[in-house]
Amino acid sequence: MRIRTRTVVALTGVLALSLVTGCAQGGAAGSGSNTVTYWLWDANQMPAYQACAKGFEKQNPGLKVKITQMGWADYWTKLTASFIAGTEPDVFTDHIQKFGQFADLNVLEPLDDLDIDDSAYQPGLAANWTGQDGHRYGAPKDWDTVALMYNKKMVKDAGLSAAELNSLSWNTKDGGTFEKTIAHLTVDTKGKRGDEPGFDKNNVKVYGLATGGAGDSDGQTTWSPFTGSAGWNYTDKARWGSKYQYDSKTFQSVVDWYFGLAKKGYLAPFTDYTDGANPANAQVAAGKAATSFDGAWMISTYYNTKGLDVGTAPTPTGPTGKRATMMNGLADSITKNAPNKEGAKKWVRYLASDECQKTVGGYGIVFPATPEGTQAAVAAYKKKDIDVSAFTDAVTDKKDFTTFSFPVTDYAADVYALVRPAMQDVYANGAPVSDLTKTNDQVNFILGQ
Repeated sequence: MRIRTRTVVALTGVLALSLVTGCAQGGAAGSGSNTVTYWLWDANQMPAYQACAKGFEKQNPGLKVKITQMGWADYWTKLTASFIAGTEPDVFTDHIQKFGQFADLNVLEPLDDLDIDDSAYQPGLAANWTGQDGHRYGAPKDWDTVALMYNKKMVKDAGLSAAELNSLSWNTKDGGTFEKTIAHLTVDTKGKRGDEPGFDKNNVKVYGLATGGAGDSDGQTTWSPFTGSAGWNYTDKARWGSKYQYDSKTFQSVVDWYFGLAKKGYLAPFTDYTDGANPANAQVAAGKAATSFDGAWMISTYYNTKGLDVGTAPTPTGPTGKRATMMNGLADSITKNAPNKEGAKKWVRYLASDECQKTVGGYGIVFPATPEGTQAAVAAYKKKDIDVSAFTDAVTDKKDFTTFSFPVTDYAADVYALVRPAMQDVYANGAPVSDLTKTNDQVNFILGQ
């Protein structure tokens, strides 16, 4: 792999800002040979991994694990800066969305000597972390899918049943039962529903569907369940594709229909969403939206929201005859210049083991990558009286569901920087979806360098 000069220049700018704000401080610097530094971003998972650390330390006398947790945005800023400043951790939680960028920068340590068996994990999770050079750069950690979360009271008040929400379908012609349902759940300030005469789309009290923003370049919890069930793929290959396909007629017609729901008043407008401040779950919790698409990592957040009786339904069936959802899989990666590389490999091997993954699963926060870890999580959720089948069926039911991964390509950061504002322009400003063809040309030009 080679380092892209343009990307390094951009990251140097990030580093300069980080040094001013203190983001590059407090990393792995100063850790001894008996300490393994480990970074993650999810505070909810801290107790589970602290428990794993205790188990690891018992098996490896003399080794200690120091866990550092940061919020999502700060996490990536600080991690990126640490690679340049030389303060990187030994091990960090990696996201497939970032993998292409980090592989491009040559900052990850190959994990081939950990003897990770792909078949020991849920299908596809391990393979996602193989670089173009054939080396493995991530040990499977956990996985998530997307489902439709809904306010049970609002659904009941609308005269709808859980069975109806579990059997929704959609198409771009008339929206199918999905659009009809979202319209019926929408209520304006005078009490008119979205499918009733006199509905005022400009004065909506409760939207049928919350907004998760424009979906950036992947649309994980926004438009991707629809483009996926329409048969569209991000790139020309499952992994390390050479061409994106945002110029596809299928893709553009689906996106046009999806954002068109906002024009009709059923989908909350783009202005109702701000990064990190008003996510979809907050809109549902506040009673401003009846439903939202969200990932499995948000299950506990929804079910722990005071005053909200929440239900889950699978993503709707599309023109292909299947339901679709992104199946994201996180991994643990070792930095190439890890201060304690030997200890880091032992820790990552333990993190990927059934022992640790069953421990994590027992907390009922995420679905660990191994089948036994997943079973432990399902059992833990059941004890909390939470039905997670809308998320797990997507993995086990190959007849009715199809899953897909984040696109993994070179120049991942550049693709994001180009596609994100283009998607926002379509959603927020009503730009024609055909404008995405020009963006796609720009993306593919960069990929061809």
